[in-house]
Amino acid sequence: MEALRLIASGDSALFEIVLLSMQVSGIALAISTALGVPGGVLLALTRFPGRKLAVVAVYTGMAAPPVVVGLFVYLMLSRSGVLGGLNLSFVPSLFTAGAMVAAQVIIAFPLVAGFTMASVSGVDPAMRLQVRALGASQWQVTWAVLDEARIGVIAAIVAGFGGIISEVGAVMMVGGNIEGRTRVLTTAIVLETSKGNFDLAIALGIILVGIAFLTNYLIVRLQGRSFD
Repeated sequence: MEALRLIASGDSALFEIVLLSMQVSGIALAISTALGVPGGVLLALTRFPGRKLAVVAVYTGMAAPPVVVGLFVYLMLSRSGVLGGLNLSFVPSLFTAGAMVAAQVIIAFPLVAGFTMASVSGVDPAMRLQVRALGASQWQVTWAVLDEARIGVIAAIVAGFGGIISEVGAVMMVGGNIEGRTRVLTTAIVLETSKGNFDLAIALGIILVGIAFLTNYLIVRLQGRSFD
């Protein structure tokens, strides 16, 4: 099959797209995990004014259409937008990898936070009381609960990764699908399919599925889990 030949030949254009996809989604997942896991734990274990509103916001974000997220980021980063007009050095410009990372973080964060919150909330409250009775600090109690909910937290990270590695609308809207700059696997598949280059589109699809499988496999293995 021509698609497999393209992969085996190490086509430079193809692997440039793969590398950019991994960079964008990897950075977005790292940021989403760093913010979403603590955020989910906070929502699950603490009570504070506005908590219910925050939970509703997270659930709403989990169901938000990616294309709407793309529109929001586009409007925020455009020259007439709230952030784009400030000319701040840390604010990414439209049609850059940074803009795609921003969109993917907004997509993945609610998924990571929401599933983490659900997993931590499912831990038996008696376990917290037992750990606290043994003289553990609040931090130690939180860590014990998080360790107990680790399988659910892994699922939260996997859900976040799945939500961004397969996303098309938002990254195309804020990235522009520019060859050599912002073209990632999903947008390249759409482009090549529309052009009738089905062999290249299939090759990109095979790589995308392979990356998703390998990444999820490594995430589980790093947690010391074995497969039946």
